[in-house]
Amino acid sequence: MSARPTLPGGTWDLAGLTVTRFGYGAMQLAGPGVMGPPADRDGALAVLREVAELGITHLDTSGAYGPRVTNQLVREALHPYPDTLHVATKVGAVRDEHGGWPPARRPDDLRRAVDENLETLGLDVLDLVYLRLGDASGPRPGSVTEAFETLARLQEEGLVRHLGISNATAEQVAQARRIAPVAAVQNMYNLAHREDDDLIDTLAEEGVAYVPYFPLGGFTPLQSAALSEVAARRSATPVAVALAWLLRRSPNILLIPGTSSVAHLRENVTGAGLALSDDDVAALDRIGRRGEPARTGR
Repeated sequence: MSARPTLPGGTWDLAGLTVTRFGYGAMQLAGPGVMGPPADRDGALAVLREVAELGITHLDTSGAYGPRVTNQLVREALHPYPDTLHVATKVGAVRDEHGGWPPARRPDDLRRAVDENLETLGLDVLDLVYLRLGDASGPRPGSVTEAFETLARLQEEGLVRHLGISNATAEQVAQARRIAPVAAVQNMYNLAHREDDDLIDTLAEEGVAYVPYFPLGGFTPLQSAALSEVAARRSATPVAVALAWLLRRSPNILLIPGTSSVAHLRENVTGAGLALSDDDVAALDRIGRRGEPARTGR
């Protein structure tokens, strides 16, 4: 057996749960459009087993992926779960027959979603549950009081250990934190999409994790070219550079890059460990100031 690679970024204390800063997002294990089963079920299971073998202890999923497909795969591949593995999931949206993500944030919807996640994952308590807000185009303003109070009650009942919020504005994050402790925020953020810079810094000061998704999402051609220039100079891939920059950006950033390939998973681990020079970082930081990219949500 080959030696286990060292995971880049070390670990983070997620409200008392020690997780590797390099995690894994299971969304890509579902079928096309995040609907239905994967074309290669055995390959999907192999990826999840490799996640555990690599020592990754932060796994992100959702009952809406498939729907229920990735949760079922996670359970089949990894149950009974190692004590060190912590599974995060999301509630607040479902899937329709057209592949859309209609909101489901009423109290009954959220309780049902938590129960379904517990059942499909084979757990008695969920480590971390995000309230997914907004829509496929990004965050939308609005009150989170009723929905987050519902999750807080489920936490009090012992069904959820920690709460998070996803696809949220800074104001919604603040509102949620006035209701109950927030362990993590999961939003779109990358080199080209940096609206959350101030939020990340505030959360870092207060010990709250920030989990970016779409590390290469929303880039303009000019921004992509600038990233490729740095990657070529370092003999690395653009993905590697983008992941390494995120780990360097702030200690509270936790990565959850997804893939349906064992080889690609290992490439991501190696790539995220790329050591960027100060000149590299300066060049990369300029990418976000070269115009606003189109926004995409999750």
